[in-house]
Amino acid sequence: MPQSYQHCLACALRALRRAQTAIASEIAAYPTPIAGCDAQFNHLLAERQRISAAIGALEDDFFIPTPRKPTPFAGVESR
Repeated sequence: MPQSYQHCLACALRALRRAQTAIASEIAAYPTPIAGCDAQFNHLLAERQRISAAIGALEDDFFIPTPRKPTPFAGVESR
């Protein structure tokens, strides 16, 4: 039996939260001092941002524009 969309979404969010926790602990354990040009540390920060953006995209309400409601805050057109 195929898995439901909600189940797959929940699995993806759990995996991203685990990745978020893992990268946070990697950043916390990174040796000091950190130079401004430390490519590995900067890569960890960029990955943290990507994970946060992915979580935000999955948790965010989505809007599909239609001819009757072209923007999220537009009222429904009456005819």
